[in-house]
Amino acid sequence: MIKGPIININNRFNEVFLFFDLQNSEFSPDIRIIDTFSSHFSFHSFNKQSNDSLLSHSHQLNNLVIVSSENPLYALAVTDTSIKNNMATSIAHIYICNRPIVKTLYHTVNVTSIEAELFAIRCGINQATNSQGISKIIIVTDLIHLAKRIFDSSFYPFQVHTAFILSDFRKLFTLNLNNEIKFWECPSQCDWSLHKVVNKETKLFNLIPHYSCKML
Repeated sequence: MIKGPIININNRFNEVFLFFDLQNSEFSPDIRIIDTFSSHFSFHSFNKQSNDSLLSHSHQLNNLVIVSSENPLYALAVTDTSIKNNMATSIAHIYICNRPIVKTLYHTVNVTSIEAELFAIRCGINQATNSQGISKIIIVTDLIHLAKRIFDSSFYPFQVHTAFILSDFRKLFTLNLNNEIKFWECPSQCDWSLHKVVNKETKLFNLIPHYSCKML
């Protein structure tokens, strides 16, 4: 297990998320990320066909940690969310060179698990892309199908989050043609150590909103 100090913790309470950003240039058919930088991102889903697939997938995730820990160009972000008593907790842990550099922690009320997870992915990507010298980013999530929707050109709720993510992608990919982002799925039953830490932490919080009568 990777251990170390947490440098930064951000908290947001009772935040209201926007839904659509129809005029954002990232959704323009002429400059879409999926068309202009399609070779810079990839998805690695969990294979359910084999009996030993859980163990094999866990080994693959461990290999990612080894590779990223040996190269300062890599950033590894592990995300997860939970909803308890109408309070959503979104957490992203970002590791660089085998060290936990940043932990982002957000709380909000009255949002869906999909929105909370997408926001966690957004935070992980933002922290990784803003880390100096990073050119390879690995995002580990238990909802990889949601990560794929970031590149969906059709309009759907919470697309304002994908606009921010795509903007971060564009900055990263434009800097160097070798820069890339990989999404890896980590189902809860995989029992992978780094995801277990994040998953456990999301369930530790039992916050009570100060102004419950104003929950939106």
